[in-house]
Amino acid sequence: MKLNDGIHLAYCTNVHRGETWAETFAALERHTLPVRRRVAAGRSYAIGLRLGQRAAAELAQPVELLAFQRWLEKHDCYVFTVNGFPYGSFHGTRVKEQVYAPDWSTPERVAYTEQLFELLVQLAPAGAACSVSTVPASFKGFVAAEPSRRRAIFSNLTACARKIAALAEKTGRDLHLGLEPEPLCLIETSEETVQFFNEWRAGDAAVDRESLLRVVGVNYDCCHLGVEFEVAAAALDRIAAAGLRLSKLHLSSALRVRPDAAGRQALAAFVEPTYLHQVVIGRAGSTEVRRRFVDLPDALADAEPSRPDDEWRVHFHVPLHAAPGAPFGDTRDHLMGALDWLKAHPRACSHLEMETYTWEVLPAPMRLPIEDQLVREYAWTLGALAERGLAEPALASACAREAGGLP
Repeated sequence: MKLNDGIHLAYCTNVHRGETWAETFAALERHTLPVRRRVAAGRSYAIGLRLGQRAAAELAQPVELLAFQRWLEKHDCYVFTVNGFPYGSFHGTRVKEQVYAPDWSTPERVAYTEQLFELLVQLAPAGAACSVSTVPASFKGFVAAEPSRRRAIFSNLTACARKIAALAEKTGRDLHLGLEPEPLCLIETSEETVQFFNEWRAGDAAVDRESLLRVVGVNYDCCHLGVEFEVAAAALDRIAAAGLRLSKLHLSSALRVRPDAAGRQALAAFVEPTYLHQVVIGRAGSTEVRRRFVDLPDALADAEPSRPDDEWRVHFHVPLHAAPGAPFGDTRDHLMGALDWLKAHPRACSHLEMETYTWEVLPAPMRLPIEDQLVREYAWTLGALAERGLAEPALASACAREAGGLP
């Protein structure tokens, strides 16, 4: 939905299963429309669409595309952003580190991303800006095993950026791609993000000569940077000072816990076989990072004694609307810090997306019926935005009333 200062807010449909276009569309009808009726009655409704490669190829067929365009018009919905991070299967199977494959060293990632932009310019409202979020270049383990990937990554980014820029000029639209920093990936911290873009610029004069940073920037996921013990204002200032575009803000929250016996025991409920749950260990109350683990079972199996002031932050997206309960905390303080920064820089980013994709693997006590969870997340988010003058108080109040009527 469109908010103040030209901001658009959606929830990311990667929370729903769907690898084919038929499955993706069925989820929109089954889940997205009911949520739309509850939180945005009487106003246009924004969809943050997740399209894997197979679904994108199927939607690109003229008959399917025209049918979806008519569906959007019928229901007064619009698409402004696509989650182009997971290329293949994302639910119900082992994803783990393969979520980063194919990475930006491959032609498959380039072709897929270009197709997403071709679809977006045909789906988004006339003249609207369009964004695609994507993997953080690669997984650190992939590049460590094959260092030549790094050169290919930069070459492919240049080629894709040129295609996006040409499409933007052809259509008269503002199009932008956001690389999404994530723990244990090629870019994970705000400092590494700046270093990565500086390396790209230094190694390829076309980046500055052709102003390619207009179309390639950063998708800032609050969960990911919170896990890294970063302070949102400092991280966002660093990205902005480097001249990087803030393509999209993912509104998300992670687990935090002290690694005592109770904390470790409670974390066992979050061990699951689908997604990678990186663990970053730091000093509580500071930005100091001490150790990193690729996945939660690795951290739990580690024999090194914990320090008294250790805190674990776990890449496990948890719902925005409620604290996870003792012994856990969450990183909503980082998310609220990002919203405070956006209040001070309201034109810095106009694409906001709630992204709690872990509904299927949340421990049962944390899992509401999916539509109810999404309504409550909208209520929390709109309330936080309204407090900062970024959303209308009446809209936030109406959504809060809807959420307040839930059991």
